[in-house]
Amino acid sequence: MQMKSSASQFPFATVLLIAPFFLWGTAMVAMKGVIPHTTPLFMAGVRLLPAGVLILITAALMGKSQPKGWAAWLWIALFALVDGTLFQGFLAEGLVRTGAGLGSVMIDSQPLAVALLSLWLFQEHIGLWGWLGLGLGISGISLIGLPDEWIFHLLGVGADITIGNWQQLFASGEWLMLLAALSMAVGTVLIRFVMRYADPVVATGWHMILGGLPLWGMSSVFESQQWENISTSDFLALGYATVFGSAIAYGLFFYFASSGSLTSLSSLTFLTPVFALLFGNLFLSEVLTPLQWVGVSLTLVSIYLINQRDNLARDKTTTHQQAILEPSTAKQVKPITLTVRESEPEILP
Repeated sequence: MQMKSSASQFPFATVLLIAPFFLWGTAMVAMKGVIPHTTPLFMAGVRLLPAGVLILITAALMGKSQPKGWAAWLWIALFALVDGTLFQGFLAEGLVRTGAGLGSVMIDSQPLAVALLSLWLFQEHIGLWGWLGLGLGISGISLIGLPDEWIFHLLGVGADITIGNWQQLFASGEWLMLLAALSMAVGTVLIRFVMRYADPVVATGWHMILGGLPLWGMSSVFESQQWENISTSDFLALGYATVFGSAIAYGLFFYFASSGSLTSLSSLTFLTPVFALLFGNLFLSEVLTPLQWVGVSLTLVSIYLINQRDNLARDKTTTHQQAILEPSTAKQVKPITLTVRESEPEILP
């Protein structure tokens, strides 16, 4: 895992690194039954504002300082607008307008945007193995989320798709999911600038509060019956999504995003639909198709390639250098045969 010391300081660093994506995936399963009983903007606000309060309480107990100066608050406000209001707003509106599979593919394609932004802004090394891993990751989540007949049609196997389906692709909510993915990608990069002026955990809490308030404001104006149809089980699901899927998940994610490789961390987002599928199969009896199992395998391989790209490149370079040096060394070192004969004793006069 190509993360800096901020991750390795914890005894269970790998578990903590994977935890946000596990929590996001399981939160999507928990929210699946809530969406028909509430409104999208209200639900997005619930995912943010209470979670932000919990993060700030935790940060205060940890003794972390509050942001100081206008520069810190301006960066936090921009962070809140992009990763809070826009991301959660686009995501919530897109979920009710698009299929879960295609929406998941588009939202979880954001590691590619993060990699491009990190290469441009921070000159992060991606390399051949990194690009190969990103390509396999996009392919994997496509196999997971897209309908099987679409995949067979793209491969030319013979499945028939009407042209109208492709024309209506962005007529529903797919473009909103794409905007949500881009918003999350920009938000992931923004934390590097925010941390120059404020603690990343404190900034995460404030950005969720400041980002959630406009969502609730718009919900009060444009939506109605936000909570009248929510049952007790729905409130429990909302509580899980708020505490675990938002407060804990986002707190850990942006803490790790404040240092280390953004490309490596963001690549773990490919795990989110994998966890969602596996727990959907476990709790909702959703059956995975053979293509989806192939997609899960490609996703896991892609994460390995992205996070081990430097080691793989280094091993290949070392092997290549050894292959060059060994023949040349063999040519330079030749056996030399020396003939030694015993000299006659010298006779002194």
